[in-house]
Order: sequence, then structure tokens, then C-alpha cells
Amino acid sequence: MVRVGGILKIAALVFAFLLAVFLAFQLLEINMDFNLNSVISRSMPANEASIKPLKYKCGMSKLCPAGHWAFKMASGAASVVGPRICLDDKLLMSGVKNNVGRGINIALINGKTGDLINTVFFDMWGGDVAPLIKLLKEIEDGTIVMMASFDDAATKLNDEARKLIADLGSSIVSNLGFRDNWIFVGGKGIKTKSPFEQHIKNSAGTNKFEGWPEVLEMDGCVPQRQD
Repeated sequence: MVRVGGILKIAALVFAFLLAVFLAFQLLEINMDFNLNSVISRSMPANEASIKPLKYKCGMSKLCPAGHWAFKMASGAASVVGPRICLDDKLLMSGVKNNVGRGINIALINGKTGDLINTVFFDMWGGDVAPLIKLLKEIEDGTIVMMASFDDAATKLNDEARKLIADLGSSIVSNLGFRDNWIFVGGKGIKTKSPFEQHIKNSAGTNKFEGWPEVLEMDGCVPQRQD
């Protein structure tokens, strides 16, 4: 009986030892896994989905190449919210700046330096087209011209004004109609049609607002004048 009891005690001790070793390894494994996860979690963003995409000048999602200026612009919204024009991270025209109005909103920029020359708007519903024609004729070669509609940009436009804007690179101005939305970037002395132009017709069947189409937005990279 003594011998059997001694064997049982030894077996119990061995079992206790093996159990302790097993638990120690389990604890070590858990601890190592925890530490590894901690390292990984510290080396990675806390929440991939919460990371905001990089924004560049004027809020663009891409970086413009050297020798180009970033721009972003939007037409007016119905007759309520005015257009916005941004170039090289500078807000040139907006309702907040209180320099926009009904009709055609225009920003003129030096094509070599990027400096703002002038901002102006012309009422094409209740105003006169003559001051617009005068301005268009006085624009110097190499000037970047940015235009955005607000409310109605077309009613008072005549053939002469449309031709002068077309000479700045517009492909659409000849078809611009009552309360159409339109945004355009061109230049004096441009030899080809501008790739920076958007237009949406005023149509009762597709209008987003009662009597007006949806807002247009456009961004891109305008080349600096090199000569």
C-alpha cells in the first residue's frame, strides 16, 4: 500500500508539473501574440476606413505637375448660391467674398505669374452686354480667363460676345441658353479649344432645382505660360 501510495504521489507531482509547464507555455504564447498584435496595431493606422484622402491645392485629389496651377470651380446653384472659383489654392470668387453676381462671373489671371488681374460679373438677364464685350476685347494675350454662370448667363449674349468668348477657347458658348449652367477656363491667344469646359442645359425634365439645372463642378491643372 505504501509503495502504491508513493507511486500515486509521484504521478500526481508529475501531472502537476506537466500541467504547470503547459499553462506556462499557454500564457507565454498568449503574451507573445498580444505583444505582436500590439506592435502590428501600432505600425498600422488605427482605422483604415477613417483615414481621409490627401487633399491638394484648391481641395483637389491629385497633385498638379510642375508648370501647372491647380484649379477648382463650381457654377451657381439656381439663383441662390453663387459660383466659386479657386486657383493655386486661392479663392478668387465666391459668395463669401461677396464678388459674384447674376450672369457671367469672370476671373482674369496673369498666365505667367498666376497673379489675379481682376474679378467681375455681368448681368445677362437685366443688364447690358456692351460692358462685357468691352472687357473681352481688352483682355491681353496670355491671360487665363475663368468663367462661371449664375442664374442666367445667356439671355443678353449676342453673336459678338459669343464669338469673343469662343476665341478664348470655348466650344459651348454658341449654344448657351437661358438658365443653362456653364463653367469654362480658357485663355487669350489660345490656339485650340479648351479642354476645361462643362455645360448642362436648362430642361424641365432633368432640372434638379425648379427652373434650374444642377450645379456643375470642375477641377484640373492649367498650364503656366512659358514664353
